Amino acid sequence: MSSRIPLDLLRELGRSEGGAEALGLLVDDQRVRRLLALRALLDAVDTARTPTVPRSAAARVAEHWGLLEAADRAGRDATRQVLYYPLLGPWVRRVLRGLAAAVPPPDLLPDLEHLGAVAAAAAARAGLPFTLRLRAANGTLALPTLGAHTLRGTDAGHRGPPPDVELTHRDGRLTLRPAAGPPAVLCRRPDGVWESSDPAWRPLRPLTGGPRPVLLDDLDPFRTADSGLERHGLKPAEPLGADGRAGWQAAWAGARPLLERGGPTRALEAGILLDCIVPLAPPPQAGPHAAGPAHCSGTRREAFGAVLSSAPQTAAFLAATLVHELQHAKLAALTELTPLHHDTGTTRHWAPWRPDPRPFDGLLQGTYSHLALADYWQRFALTAENALERHTAWAEHSRCREQVGAALPTLLGSRALTPAGRVLTGAMAERLTRLRERPPPEGYLARASAYVETSRTMWRRQHAR
Repeated sequence: MSSRIPLDLLRELGRSEGGAEALGLLVDDQRVRRLLALRALLDAVDTARTPTVPRSAAARVAEHWGLLEAADRAGRDATRQVLYYPLLGPWVRRVLRGLAAAVPPPDLLPDLEHLGAVAAAAAARAGLPFTLRLRAANGTLALPTLGAHTLRGTDAGHRGPPPDVELTHRDGRLTLRPAAGPPAVLCRRPDGVWESSDPAWRPLRPLTGGPRPVLLDDLDPFRTADSGLERHGLKPAEPLGADGRAGWQAAWAGARPLLERGGPTRALEAGILLDCIVPLAPPPQAGPHAAGPAHCSGTRREAFGAVLSSAPQTAAFLAATLVHELQHAKLAALTELTPLHHDTGTTRHWAPWRPDPRPFDGLLQGTYSHLALADYWQRFALTAENALERHTAWAEHSRCREQVGAALPTLLGSRALTPAGRVLTGAMAERLTRLRERPPPEGYLARASAYVETSRTMWRRQHAR
């Protein structure tokens, strides 16, 4: 079998596990891809025709790239912290698509300007002295991993050329000087937060006390760009106030012990794979308590290391969300490292957790994430501290286990699987067999099985041809 991942690590990932070596392999590959994508952006600008990228815009890209290279020489680790930031992925993809389009989109040149903000953030983190003049799209200058500054007298409806802001970094102080209004001085605190006494500056703050500090990013302008969220009535949350951040902080700090109860892999995944969380607004049908359809979450292939989620009501809710979404991140990264199937993408498969037909890849993704959830909830049930906790865990485990058992035969029997895909799905089947060795108390599986069969019957009535 030809694969870019060792066979033992592929089986390990297939069992919904993954130690530091396997997870590190996925992270390293994604980081290489990010650097290649950034280089592809520079090359695409160099070869773009003048109407698409005017000479003045190309010169600014060259200036910003030069600062980025200087920052990398001055502080490689600090610069790569910015370059590997998950939310640069949607921006790079958006710009590359714009540069390749027959008719360039109207936002192409403002999007290209964001490279200067990336370079400025990297240079500040690397401790490199610099002076740079940037344009604040819609009156806001967003610096990845640092925060955002809103210029006085501007808003999202600002018309005319974007206002300029001069950035100067000296001796650990980053000064933002807009054309109108007083300057804002940013200082980096020991915990890495860039603070300012100017209320127009909103710093990005990490969530602490969990598996590791991660940024809660409600400011990045590309955090949900081109994600398709709007098709489902979803949107990013508005910038958080103190109460909103406190709620996220409490849930994050409480999630660590819950992840650890779900097995060593779950806490390790959060510690290695997760770099930021993007708050989403509650879905349109959300009520006062986030449960089921009142909560939404997701991942983006181009934003590896980010989880998008509406505010969790409890730490337990956040822990389960992370288990679920990080499996999608793992499998998406693995698919880029080694192809798992050659399916055409036709939406024709039944998935016990969805009412609509799914493509083969969607079925694989869903089965993989539900397998991890079944494992997580089983371990949680076996260490439950009270009857309610035990009941909830066994019910969740049983539902996920029966859903996986119903979907897995379709995957195992598919001719679309590559050799690597057969190894992965075979390991998934091994994990399911091991889960069945410790069944829940009487009644749980019967109810879960009835639920899955009802789903199958309803799906067939609606979609059978």
